[in-house]
Amino acid sequence: MVREVFCNEWVGGVPHPSWKRKNPMPASSSSRPDFDALAASARCFTSSETPLVGHVPTLALTPVADGRIGAYESNAELTWRLVEKVHDLITEHVRLPGGRPIRVLVAPEIVYGARSGAIAQRYYAGQGVCGNIWISRSWSYSDELMSACMGVGSSEWVQAAYGLNQTDRPGAVWLKAFTAAMDEKKRPIFSIYSPDLEDECQPLSAFVRERLLRFARCAAAMGEMRGKNYLSIGSVSMGIIGSDVRRNLFQQVLGMGTVSYDMVGVQGRMERGFFDHEELERAVAFMKRFETDFGGGKRPYGNDELVRECCKMALIVRDLMVGNARLADPKVGKAQGFQANVEYAQGHNAIAAGTQGQRQWTDLYPNYDLVESILCSSFDWNGYRTPYVVATENDSKNAMGMLMAHLLTGLPQLFADIRTNWTPASIRKATGIDVSERVPGGIIDKRNSGAGALDYAVDVPKLAPRAGSIQDVAAAVAADPGLQKRLMDQAIAGTKYMAAVLEYFPGDGLSSHYRTPGGIPMTSYRCNVVDNLLTCSVVEGETVDLPRKVADHISSVTDKTWPETYWAPRGMTSFEYMNRIGPNHDGNSFGLIGADMITLCSMLRVPVDMHNVAAEHIFRPTLWDRFGGDDFRACAALGPLYA
Repeated sequence: MVREVFCNEWVGGVPHPSWKRKNPMPASSSSRPDFDALAASARCFTSSETPLVGHVPTLALTPVADGRIGAYESNAELTWRLVEKVHDLITEHVRLPGGRPIRVLVAPEIVYGARSGAIAQRYYAGQGVCGNIWISRSWSYSDELMSACMGVGSSEWVQAAYGLNQTDRPGAVWLKAFTAAMDEKKRPIFSIYSPDLEDECQPLSAFVRERLLRFARCAAAMGEMRGKNYLSIGSVSMGIIGSDVRRNLFQQVLGMGTVSYDMVGVQGRMERGFFDHEELERAVAFMKRFETDFGGGKRPYGNDELVRECCKMALIVRDLMVGNARLADPKVGKAQGFQANVEYAQGHNAIAAGTQGQRQWTDLYPNYDLVESILCSSFDWNGYRTPYVVATENDSKNAMGMLMAHLLTGLPQLFADIRTNWTPASIRKATGIDVSERVPGGIIDKRNSGAGALDYAVDVPKLAPRAGSIQDVAAAVAADPGLQKRLMDQAIAGTKYMAAVLEYFPGDGLSSHYRTPGGIPMTSYRCNVVDNLLTCSVVEGETVDLPRKVADHISSVTDKTWPETYWAPRGMTSFEYMNRIGPNHDGNSFGLIGADMITLCSMLRVPVDMHNVAAEHIFRPTLWDRFGGDDFRACAALGPLYA
């Protein structure tokens, strides 16, 4: 019988040390594997640098130049200097969630012909590249000599080209010739070209910087989700179509797999104690830091028992997503009273998940509000960490948008019901208070059953007021333990956990209740499915501080146990937003990230059906112009990226 062991892995964000096995695979791919050693080896929980297994998103920078003797030599040094600027910009400002850097590679030599292009391709193919930026300050033989359309990069790579705009060296002329060649070969490419003449002695212009960073952020997001899974815990919740997990869309559009896990497995792990009992004690102690209203009358659970059950569920959902090495350790299992199991400990390499909850589960057991509110936040009992993406009611379509926005910003996402649109007239009729000057178009009441990420009790951008973009805010917080402590302390102080309403949740539960501060730029989004077509809606706006009497009234006539976020869309009324948005749920992100979302959607070939982003900020491949800017026609002509 083969003995099961486990190896290093992350537990609560910290590598867990234990046994390691000798790898019987050869160092060289050309050598014959040691099949005897492979057959005799024990399976284990294999070491990984991060909780999720996969390539670090890698972006290639490919300089190009005219290959003619004299022309090449006069361009080479300044071409490399231009590449250096782009390299330093991206490595300094583009981060993955948690502050992790992406990888940026540079071609071994300037590409000026078919052979030098093939050398670059061979190098990139072994490095897990997911995107490429061509860079030139001068003319180059765009189609014939660069191998660009003969295969530098898989068709799954996203491509951009930056041509320097100056008079003495026609980098911009090369850019137009190159993008035309790519369009003709149906290979989407983003064109980066300054509207003003550029000075090579100066830093990159603001326009060029913005477009380079937007491309890099979106390419990194694509690379990070590719090859990971969506974990469906349970099935369809209360007939909500968003809960119907569309496997082909995940695979063909996002490059992701899907895993279904029956909720009886969660209950089985709870009953058999298959979770880290030491961590459970930390979790229960941590939850006592929150003010909690356990309700009155006869309840299904005692107070301490309810907190403990909800924390067990949170640990189990996380373990199902990313695995837990301690569950594979026989010593830990023996000490804690469970049977260690290497298979069960693996998790499902899930970058996003959803929990069915209602109704079959919540008729009998506590709801998932505490689970989702904690996992979706940027902290828990182990301290500050990368947020998870966990969709309420297994709304996998909303999880798609939450995942995109999370990877673009590095910040937690707010899952919300699009509960009600309140016009100034309806607010005045209900409360006698006139808010028409403050919110002339009205507000959307965004709340759900207490599953909102706790960061939304805090004005997170205000924690780093000197940061520029919302991505810079995320990076500042990720790098500063002091800011992390402030965020956690403010979120805990601003949140009260409240007993679930038994009419809707007979099995009990605890809902996070807070009121999001006003004045925070916030983008709402929603992925929609029509037959086999995935579309996305993106609307920027701002949270609103309502007069206390107004907010209290809205809370009292809705559900006062649920978190409250009042939001006004920019350039449209609350009625227009609620009338045009697809389902009853949307996702929300700190910051105005509409332009980033539109760029990422174009990379994924997802048409945007509604947005309020100014035309000058929209950045899509040049191929879109060949279709008159029609997002739907361009995406339909290209077809799915991963089909």
